[in-house]
Amino acid sequence: MEFFRIKKDIPFMSYGKITTSVSLATFLLAVFFLFTKGLNFGVDFTGGTVMEFHYAQAADANKVREQLAGIGLKDAQVQNFGSSHDLLIQVPLKQNVAGAKLSEHVRDTLKQHDATVEMRRVEFVGPQVGKDLVENGAMALLLVSLGIVGYLWLRFEWKFGLSAIIANLHDVVIILGFFAFFQWEFSLSVLAAVLAVLGYSVNESVVVFDRIRENFRSMRKAEVHEVIDNAITRTMSRTIITHACTQMMVTAMLFLGGETLHYFALALTIGILFGIYSSVLVASPLLMMLGVSREDFIKPEKVEAEEVLP
Repeated sequence: MEFFRIKKDIPFMSYGKITTSVSLATFLLAVFFLFTKGLNFGVDFTGGTVMEFHYAQAADANKVREQLAGIGLKDAQVQNFGSSHDLLIQVPLKQNVAGAKLSEHVRDTLKQHDATVEMRRVEFVGPQVGKDLVENGAMALLLVSLGIVGYLWLRFEWKFGLSAIIANLHDVVIILGFFAFFQWEFSLSVLAAVLAVLGYSVNESVVVFDRIRENFRSMRKAEVHEVIDNAITRTMSRTIITHACTQMMVTAMLFLGGETLHYFALALTIGILFGIYSSVLVASPLLMMLGVSREDFIKPEKVEAEEVLP
């Protein structure tokens, strides 16, 4: 489906060196922040106590933070959960303080200010569990990346698989770089968003790569950069429609989903924006650098010498 058609091919590949240089600089900055500042892991990864409280009236998260700060829990994270009457409180792991004793202390403190408060749930995440989640999350990211490379290698050719995974990992590292620079909380929901971005970005790359493969077979006299420019231009309408519709839903979660979905939607927003950029202006220039050509898809025909009759 196309709402509009661009009649003249846009010379994307003429800007290939510029776009890949910008991507490399952004990538290196993200890596720098990851090593110098690191990720601000949430309770899911570091361990701690998670408590859910229900209020008879709308709960004031700011007042609850002040109440917890008064008992020495300044690092406690308080956010609305599900509705304005429910609060989710996450307290990082405290040495020499048992999870059950801490939850009772928090409950008694909140009841002093509002007798209607009701504790609905308490969960304790140990440090070993958090460590296992970090390792399993990293393994999941690695396996997804290898699966993408294998899929593209089998469907297209190794140059496509390599360029796509470089572009997609570029998106992932930049998302992590944003979270490291701003010290946003990195939780399991954010990890899920990162994995979703990997699949989302590779889908965009496959659409462009499919058109490039078709163009190599139909545009037999065109140069490689002309083939790629035409493929990207012909898929622009689909790209704009798809990403605009997706971002509308993500934006709704970002502004209306509350703090529980905020960082999940924020990671998806960064991934969608950089996914468009990398699929068009990173993966395709990398293809040219790797020397993709028509011969990768269409093998030259063997011309047999005609037998000369006497």
